[in-house]
Amino acid sequence: MGDKKSNYLLGISFVSTIGGFLFGYDTAIISGCNAFLEQHFDLSAARLGWVVSSALLGTIFGCIVAGSITDKLGRKKALILAACCLSLSALGSMLPPQFLGDLENAHWFVSDANIAYNLLIVVRIIGGIGVGITSVVAPIYISELSLPENRGKMVSLYQLSITLGILLAFLIDWIVLNRAGDLAGVISNEASGFWNWLFVEELWRGMFSTEIPIALLFLLLLFTVPETPRWLISKGRHEEAMDIMLKINGLEYAQSAMSEIKETAKEKTGGFKELLQPFLRVPLLIGVLLPMFSHLSGIAAIMYFAPNIINESIQSVESAFLGAVLVGVVNSAFTFVAILNIEKFGRRKLLLIGVIGAFLSLTGVGVLFALGSQYVIIPLLMYVASFAFSFGPIVWVIISEIFPTRIRGLAVGLGSFALMVTGFVITLTNPILIAKIMPSGTFFTYAALTLPAIWFIWKFVPETQGKTLEQIEKYWHTKNDSRTD
Repeated sequence: MGDKKSNYLLGISFVSTIGGFLFGYDTAIISGCNAFLEQHFDLSAARLGWVVSSALLGTIFGCIVAGSITDKLGRKKALILAACCLSLSALGSMLPPQFLGDLENAHWFVSDANIAYNLLIVVRIIGGIGVGITSVVAPIYISELSLPENRGKMVSLYQLSITLGILLAFLIDWIVLNRAGDLAGVISNEASGFWNWLFVEELWRGMFSTEIPIALLFLLLLFTVPETPRWLISKGRHEEAMDIMLKINGLEYAQSAMSEIKETAKEKTGGFKELLQPFLRVPLLIGVLLPMFSHLSGIAAIMYFAPNIINESIQSVESAFLGAVLVGVVNSAFTFVAILNIEKFGRRKLLLIGVIGAFLSLTGVGVLFALGSQYVIIPLLMYVASFAFSFGPIVWVIISEIFPTRIRGLAVGLGSFALMVTGFVITLTNPILIAKIMPSGTFFTYAALTLPAIWFIWKFVPETQGKTLEQIEKYWHTKNDSRTD
């Protein structure tokens, strides 16, 4: 029986992991495309920032709709919708306009180049919607199916899957570039075959196409996993919830959890008005500001523009791509630090140590850029490491824990929305900042924006290690009552 329970949770975890992996892969795959997109479409710094950040514009919309979708339709159906968006985006990014029919009469397009460019923007926004929904729903899905004693580790494993997706994307970009060699991005006037066109002449399309099988696998496997018991109970579907909890951890756990969840699920699903209740003011502040602080440190710009940033110091495209792979390796390796220590040391301590490390390393990047050093990659990797065991996984763990079940989707959606808006602004402005105030000024700015996070975490973020989701909700009630007495 124990093996069956373990296998059941393992299967659910595997599917969730693919969702995170796809999230990371979709985020990072464009990093290898940037130089070739600039060349292919003759992009200015502002237009490059737009084509890269357009996906983040989609994530903002995805975050807006995710809360209501996951609370009304369920966590599983919301993830299925996200997988459909990601599959469509990957396919659309690969195909040129000719595959989609004659669009030359569409009034917003003025040339063949604009057709391809604008279609790329559209499908990237669609993919961003999928990422936005996944970013909200997947941590909720995992936290609601996990046992209290390993919930932090499970959500951190989800973050690890994101970092592995980023790593593979960097690696695939490097492999495609290496295979194309000196002919990368060179358009031949002669017929050269589909694969040569896809992975040599317009190799950025080939890079995008490698996401298709991952997205389709995620979509298919989602039909095999259950809905979360907490959402089912909130909809009065108690028998289905009981059946799932029995499979997760047996009769004793199921009976105890059912009783506790029913008690907190008696109230109807709340809206924004409920989020403004006095006892939820501090959780709301944490849920919005923590995600914002994480992206104000510049992580999105580094993941989207890693080869470009590294190339600023070493002036070698191939070495810059290899440096991006190294960024992915460090990102994944130090996420393991969070997984191995989050239940031992707790969320708060790891978060504080990592954010202080991020501030110091970003300052180091700025200093070395100012000195014209070729060793910028050292503090850059230190920043990635600091982010990977703190901001990266722990923000998602905390915001998926601190809100009541009836409004968790809405609240996490709001937090994810704040994160994506911040990421959009940081990504859109990165090429412009590097051109205007140089890489050194850009990284000094990111370092300065990290400082307020240290004070905020010290002042407001509590430890949630080892507590059930229902106990955390009661903690906020108790804290609020003590303040008003």
